[in-house]
Amino acid sequence: MRGRLPLLPTLLVLAAAGAMIWLGVWQLHRMAWKKGLLAEYSAAAGKPPVAFPQNPTDQTLLFRRSEAFCLQPVGWRASAGRNRAAQPGWRHVADCRTGTEGPGFAVDMGWSQASSAPAWTGGKVGGIIGPDHDGQVMLVSETPAPGLQPSEPPSLDDIPNNHFAYAIQWFIFAALAVGIYGVALWRRKKP
Repeated sequence: MRGRLPLLPTLLVLAAAGAMIWLGVWQLHRMAWKKGLLAEYSAAAGKPPVAFPQNPTDQTLLFRRSEAFCLQPVGWRASAGRNRAAQPGWRHVADCRTGTEGPGFAVDMGWSQASSAPAWTGGKVGGIIGPDHDGQVMLVSETPAPGLQPSEPPSLDDIPNNHFAYAIQWFIFAALAVGIYGVALWRRKKP
């Protein structure tokens, strides 16, 4: 009886290790996909300007130049950000009304060391489409609101591509699972 492998535990360990290897391979595929996406984003800077997307979750136009018209800011958000000199402070994001027909859009109107909302009442805004919160996009204005400095523009360096590290972790987990199970079987066989 001692020479036989226990069927259920062996199957469970092999299934778990197989799933971990599959997850590692999946992360390698995600790494290749992310490299392609980052190449597209890098090429976006040289493309002609586009209209700001109607869908605020449309990530396909990130890093493209764009223009929009803010009829009126309906709310302000101050969040941690940097200016073009990389100084920490507050970036001021206006949620803009574009008319009764549209969902509106978010625009980063600039940076300051104070979190209070600027006295900007809207108008034409030009800049670069960048990531916002919760998978949404916003326009990062090149011309700040009065009293503000330009915010740091969106950067590809802010988009992580750590899928290779995740793949290695999954492969290590699979090897550890099999190794630990092998040690347990070996100790079980010892008299």
